[in-house]
Amino acid sequence: MSEVSVSKVEGIIKTLSELEENIDSLNEKVADMKKKLHARVENEVENLREKVVEMATKEAESMISKTRDAANQDAKKILNDGEKSLSEIKTKINEKFDEAVEYTIASILK
Repeated sequence: MSEVSVSKVEGIIKTLSELEENIDSLNEKVADMKKKLHARVENEVENLREKVVEMATKEAESMISKTRDAANQDAKKILNDGEKSLSEIKTKINEKFDEAVEYTIASILK
């Protein structure tokens, strides 16, 4: 083999060695980028999870508030209806009281 051929072969080997080092360096950079990307994805997932929980909490609070308001309205209606019925019963008792006393006295005197 001639010296020129040996020199060319050595140049090719040197170039291939540098290429291999560059590939290794790129592989390390890609691995680092994957780690960073994975960390960023995890961070975004956690942020989205927090937002979903926050939105669900707000929605649940809204539903609870609406249900509470509806229950309070129903309770007020029931209370008003009960007070109205009680008032009607008291009125009827007052209207019939004298009649009941007379009937009772008449029953006792018989």
